[in-house]
Amino acid sequence: MELDARNGFEGAIPLNHHPDFSRLGYQVIGELGRNREGGRITYLANSLNYNQLVVIKEFRVTSAGSDLSGVKVYEREIEILQQLNHPHIPRYINSFEISGVFYLVQEYKNAPSLQLKRSFHPEQIKQIALSILEILVYLQQQAPPIIHRDIKPENILVDEQLNAYLVDFGLARMQGAKIALSSFVAGTPGFMPPEEQFGHALTEASDLYSLGVTLICLLTDTRSVDVVKLIDDNYRFNFQKLVPQLSPRFGSWLLKMVERNRKRRYANAAMALEALKPIQVIGAGTGIDNLIAVIKRRRGTTVVSLVTIAALSAIAATLMICLPGSAVRQLLETKKCLGFSLDCSEKIGDFPK
Repeated sequence: MELDARNGFEGAIPLNHHPDFSRLGYQVIGELGRNREGGRITYLANSLNYNQLVVIKEFRVTSAGSDLSGVKVYEREIEILQQLNHPHIPRYINSFEISGVFYLVQEYKNAPSLQLKRSFHPEQIKQIALSILEILVYLQQQAPPIIHRDIKPENILVDEQLNAYLVDFGLARMQGAKIALSSFVAGTPGFMPPEEQFGHALTEASDLYSLGVTLICLLTDTRSVDVVKLIDDNYRFNFQKLVPQLSPRFGSWLLKMVERNRKRRYANAAMALEALKPIQVIGAGTGIDNLIAVIKRRRGTTVVSLVTIAALSAIAATLMICLPGSAVRQLLETKKCLGFSLDCSEKIGDFPK
């Protein structure tokens, strides 16, 4: 699903003929973006009653024979937004219909979309990741948890202070809610988690996959439409050579976010957030970090020998008193995974269950 490219007030596209919403208390200033295929246009407007900027999203049914999918997206987004109250989710303000065209009014955030060409330092990308994860923690704390289902650069706004804002809840679902088969392909190729592609239930780990792909796009300066080029013949992301300055621990954290099998990702946003906070993004890393990173990279294609497992046990025992607790836990977690299965790899044909 393609979101309107919100590019901030200064970049608003001027129109010669704006829709007239004056009787409803809104004056359109310009067009922020449009999705021609989806029949949606986003306008920047001024609320005449409150003297503040707002965003008005237009949902147009393109033909008489339409399946009203645009209206369903409109209604779903309203339903979700009315339940949310978070400073980094533009709040719902109003909605109305004019001559069969539907409009949704939201709070305006003066922050450009990550769809626009911008370069970020890896440390800045970590800050963006932390900001988005905090939003996901909030969504997953709802009862039932809310799964966004369409996290990608186009749907994330980032201001000059690196605060991220999550937009476009048209595909969002309550965890456990049934999803029509036709909606499985409504997400964005390359960003959809494998479990959604193959019709399995979504979990709190599903949005983490999409966020991981988004972060890889930012780190490698890859456009959303080209993200599939970073996937290798084993259907795994292979991006490390493009950003060799990344620390092994950050690389391992990111690879865990985009694990094909959801059970091998972080279980939820809170766990991913806590794991990321202490990680140094740039640097060679310690010897133990490098060892763990090498094992995790190789586990998808090779069987780790009993000798390696024994070595891991010896290292953990020897270094227990001098390593940071997090490093020891990570080493033992890796050893545990390898020790129980001897092969933590996921065969290409093993789709998530």
